[in-house]
Amino acid sequence: MAEIKQVLVPDIGDYKDVSIIEVMVKTGDTIKAEDNLVTLETDKAAMEVPSPYAGVIKEMKVKVGDKVSQGSLILLIESSDAAIAPNAGKPAAPVAAAPVIAAPAAPAAPVAAKPAAAPLTAPQPVMTDAPAGKAHASPAIRRFARELGVPVAEVKGSGEKGRVTKDDVQNFVKAALAQPRGAAGGNGLQVLAMPVVDFAKFGAIETRPLSRIRKISGANLHRNWVTIPHITQFDEADITGMDAFRKELGAEYSKQNIKITPLAFLVKAVVVALQQFPEFNASLDASGENLVLKQYFHIGVAVDTPDGLMVPVLRDADKKGIVQIARELGEISARAREKKITAAEMQGGCFTISSLGGIGGTAFTPIINAPELAILGVSKAIIKPMHQDDTFVARLMLPLSLSYDHRVIDGAAAARFIVFLSQVLADTRRLAL
Repeated sequence: MAEIKQVLVPDIGDYKDVSIIEVMVKTGDTIKAEDNLVTLETDKAAMEVPSPYAGVIKEMKVKVGDKVSQGSLILLIESSDAAIAPNAGKPAAPVAAAPVIAAPAAPAAPVAAKPAAAPLTAPQPVMTDAPAGKAHASPAIRRFARELGVPVAEVKGSGEKGRVTKDDVQNFVKAALAQPRGAAGGNGLQVLAMPVVDFAKFGAIETRPLSRIRKISGANLHRNWVTIPHITQFDEADITGMDAFRKELGAEYSKQNIKITPLAFLVKAVVVALQQFPEFNASLDASGENLVLKQYFHIGVAVDTPDGLMVPVLRDADKKGIVQIARELGEISARAREKKITAAEMQGGCFTISSLGGIGGTAFTPIINAPELAILGVSKAIIKPMHQDDTFVARLMLPLSLSYDHRVIDGAAAARFIVFLSQVLADTRRLAL
């Protein structure tokens, strides 16, 4: 029997008063379960909210520009009990990611034939009397501003009722470019604008737009790279014994479709190292004067997807064994690649691992995923001759690259951390301590 059902905003993490930037349906539409209804935008990601029911929309309760939180009413739908989506009630899935890890941010696009601005993540002249987050702008203008790295809340609107127009955004960028170098206050950084080049005059070209994940994450990468003093410490871990044990476990659990990867051991080993060196399991507070030491161990894992890297977080890794970690890593990695990971599943990380071991390379400098203080880069393990008991033996060596925030962590502490981590990986018995 058909009945009128309410569709509410699902779990969207810790976000409150999130803006609706797009409404995809209207009253009278016939929809299927899991059809997208609205798009929400936070400061880190855009999230599409799917319908938990199939049926006919009887009344819309929201519009573009409305602010909603978990539990807010979106619409009323005439539906039958049988037409319920299998994922009903699950958190909203993002269509753009939280900060990614392994590549520097792309240059911003040019504005009206002027040199392109670097993402305006450093403080710029405030050109509005409106409080932060209260700017009035259409979804198209917000998207345009985001692509240029412009904080739309700082742009003074000249449109009707103070709405921000495209010209307002362009004028904000021009004013920022015209500002004398070194004039920005606080921790502002002034850099030369990227040159505008007509590449077509040198040969055939193809213009391909960046994915939404890469566009949104670019400003975060730029901020992290220019505001955090990165130092990278390198080492190698002898994982000969670990890899042999991993293969034994893999054969044992293959019938359960659980793939035991080196990453599962790395997650567990990182937890042991964080317990030994608690200053790595911490963050600076907003003032930059206090260190927040965390009593939980949530490990972010960079996942390569067709649209860019995403960083889902494996929670309470200290309470889980290798097999459970391996199973959960497989699940969250698959959901990330299918764009089914939720915003809540990308929050709360303490430390991130970015592994390129399946691809290759000997070392790299991963960018810290703020507000974390360190990140571990992992390259491809190779067999090397190592001196042992007056002879050389073949050992499987894993290259490790530890980037850390030098404002909090000094070089000696970082060296001790990575040496201890290498010892844990070399002797898996330490994982039980």
